[in-house]
Amino acid sequence: MNKALELFAVRPRKYNCSQSVACGLGRDELFEELSSCGGGQAPDGLCGALFAAELVVPEKKEEIAAGFAEKLGSVHCKVLKRELNVPCEECVACAFSLAEKYLSEKK
Repeated sequence: MNKALELFAVRPRKYNCSQSVACGLGRDELFEELSSCGGGQAPDGLCGALFAAELVVPEKKEEIAAGFAEKLGSVHCKVLKRELNVPCEECVACAFSLAEKYLSEKK
């Protein structure tokens, strides 16, 4: 299990999907900023997990979005949840993995 999924799984819930991804990637300073980006509330209706990954690795935003859409079928929360029935955990795992991949390439 990756760090983002570990944070997302904490009960009672302390982290939304976007906070889980950002904090799982070591960007704890984004916790407050991302507090309103879960549950379909990220800008432009994006998946919050994806939004956080793009925020953490902005220079790879397009690549992250493309990989996310290829794997899960959409970048928008409502489509992922209502039409494709993708669980939040899968979105968190995918966004985290993509961001982690690009972060490791930078090292």
